Amino acid sequence: VGHEPLPPTVGRNVLGRKVLYLPGFFTYARHIVEVDGKRGLFRGLTPRLISSTLSTITRGSVKKAFPLEDMEHVSNKDDVKTSLRKVVKETSHEMMMQCVSRVVSHPLHVISMRCMVQFVGREVKYSGVFSAIGRILKEEGILGFFVGLVPHVLGDVIFLWCCNLLAHFINTYAVDDNFSQASVIRSYTKFVMGIAVSMLTYPFLLVGDLMAVNNCGLRAGLPPYAPAFASWIHCWRHLSAQGQLFRGSSLLFRRAPV
Repeated sequence: VGHEPLPPTVGRNVLGRKVLYLPGFFTYARHIVEVDGKRGLFRGLTPRLISSTLSTITRGSVKKAFPLEDMEHVSNKDDVKTSLRKVVKETSHEMMMQCVSRVVSHPLHVISMRCMVQFVGREVKYSGVFSAIGRILKEEGILGFFVGLVPHVLGDVIFLWCCNLLAHFINTYAVDDNFSQASVIRSYTKFVMGIAVSMLTYPFLLVGDLMAVNNCGLRAGLPPYAPAFASWIHCWRHLSAQGQLFRGSSLLFRRAPV
């Protein structure tokens, strides 16, 4: 959420030039332990676990309700149209499961985010799952549970389509069937593409998380820590103008913004 309680330190890049680095994961983990104890590292864990559980259960239920037959993976050049059609069909089915599970689990994700960012203002407004549900209902209504949902869903959809299509085209046109390790390479292509595409779709995750805590009564979501955004597009434009769309994407080597 952009809160940097510790000052940057001077370091050197690969060219030997002096640069300012922001504290990384381990430095801030120690800082949290010093302030809140080890328990502070687990803020928001309970709603996070419930959110993950709901997501898994929902995906399984949707998969049973809408089974997809003929899931055989095709990636050779024998029938490009058929293999592409299979990829499109599988990705569409996966997208449906992901969107439904995201909608179901998002309210708990919002609660988890707000529990975590209370560290910034030393608040105790969200102390438990049930009390948080009641507070959001009272102050924001049903829509309060779904703030930041749109960028999260868009990020999921873009990630799935880019990852699956890129992996398909690489396996089809770049990996030769005559190569002895072709099957091994193809088995890792989607994994590698997932890492690359997740970096490109990170701004959607960032914007969605910022909107989850924006203007909710916690200091981390209010000026001077953050503007009161009118919409997720307003938040995106603000971050883009400041060159911070990838803020927090690195855990270790974090360059301080110029």
